[in-house]
Amino acid sequence: MTDALRQTLLARVYDAAVETPLELARHISAETGNNIYLKREDLQPVHSFKLRGAYNKIAHLSAKERSKGVIAASAGNHAQGVALSAKKLGIPAVIVMPKTTPEIKTNAVLSYGAKVVLFGDNYTEAYDHCQSLIKKTGMVFIHPFDDALVIAGQGTVGREILEQLPDTSHIFIPVGGGGLLGGIAQYVKELRPDIKIIGVEPDDSNAMQMSLKAGKRIILPHVGIFADGVAVKQVGERTFKLAQQYVDDVITVNNDQLCAAIKSIFEETRSITEPAGALAVAGAIVYAKTHKLQGKNLVTICSGANMTFEKLQFIAERTLLGSGKEALFAVTLAEQPGALQRFCDEVVNGHSITEFSYRLHDRNQARIFVGITVNGSLDRLQFIKKMTRHGYEYEDLTYDETAKEHVRHMIGGPSSLTRHEHVYQINFPERPGALGVFLQTVGDQWNICLFHYRGQGGDIGKVLIGFEATSKTELETRLKKIGYEFEPIVSKAMDIFLH
Repeated sequence: MTDALRQTLLARVYDAAVETPLELARHISAETGNNIYLKREDLQPVHSFKLRGAYNKIAHLSAKERSKGVIAASAGNHAQGVALSAKKLGIPAVIVMPKTTPEIKTNAVLSYGAKVVLFGDNYTEAYDHCQSLIKKTGMVFIHPFDDALVIAGQGTVGREILEQLPDTSHIFIPVGGGGLLGGIAQYVKELRPDIKIIGVEPDDSNAMQMSLKAGKRIILPHVGIFADGVAVKQVGERTFKLAQQYVDDVITVNNDQLCAAIKSIFEETRSITEPAGALAVAGAIVYAKTHKLQGKNLVTICSGANMTFEKLQFIAERTLLGSGKEALFAVTLAEQPGALQRFCDEVVNGHSITEFSYRLHDRNQARIFVGITVNGSLDRLQFIKKMTRHGYEYEDLTYDETAKEHVRHMIGGPSSLTRHEHVYQINFPERPGALGVFLQTVGDQWNICLFHYRGQGGDIGKVLIGFEATSKTELETRLKKIGYEFEPIVSKAMDIFLH
């Protein structure tokens, strides 16, 4: 028996965590032609698997270490796992969280008796402050993923799966820092090397996938914020080595597929997982289709269900797109009476309109933004063929992220007044005064010619901003001084409706 296997078998998790059920998802199974099982880690006392690793680590501390207390930096599930574990063991706990952390998360940590220290606008700043507190207090740092005992604790999920479903063929695991992936993979592969271990990441936070391809740990320049539970720029040193040794593949899914998976899980269980918690289901659906799997037993880890209520609106909007039930188009019509009626009669007939936006801009042509319900990719292609047959010019915006995130919620049209316009998406911390700090640092040298913001219930807000600037280099140099992540936007929807 290897040391890793022994550590998992001896892991102390069940004084705090529970053995979670493995449930057959009948509707998803029927849709994919495989048996899709949900490992319900969202049913843990803190609604996340993180409790397993945190408790196992803290339970193994010496009496001297326990007397000093434990400390962690986290804005999410790890924070609650550490807080509850410390409470169970009677150990003082401090959790350092960014100031932007939603109140529902800080209240959850406080309810377990831990002390919350709010510092900085993001995890990096909170982590750095946590390290300075460790030097001052001597408290024991509980790493969220790159620790042997934490990894062993997460590995108990794999032990339960083998006991609950010996005929498992594939296990799909959400990946952030890699603790859950490493823990399950090393345990399962030691006993059942025939089972495929598949990690799943968001396509805008794929640090493990990129690291495996590079053969070394890489640091992503920026990560997506929708699935904040796995928004990690660099995976762990231990977890990366485990992935290299035991993991068969790491795949990615997009935000629309995540939203569709959240809906599918809800329809199966009447529970709402957080975006990171639905990664495995989204990945299994994509993998089964692309690899033409049939009749296999696929286990998916529903890793967590801690989400702000405000985020549900965004998820609902993107669900149709993610399931292939909605398509978005920019369509050119003649600017004359009856043009819209003809478009509906000739093309829309048989479909429902989910969205329609239009504003007069030109006396000869009208550009409309329209959403259409479809029954899948083939139906979408048939709709496109009808537009082509009747001579309508169009652009397919179904996969245009800027169209879905910003343009569909904006009014107006192209401006004849802007010169040298440069458009960026900038990640603002969700705290009072963030815009003021931004404007003060940018200064009054450049005119803001476009601005769109819409809250999504997270700790970061995506803002679309256009500047009039003759020197793009000088502008971006100033933007870097602010410290907010930003990226230039290239989008068909932008070109059509706003330029």
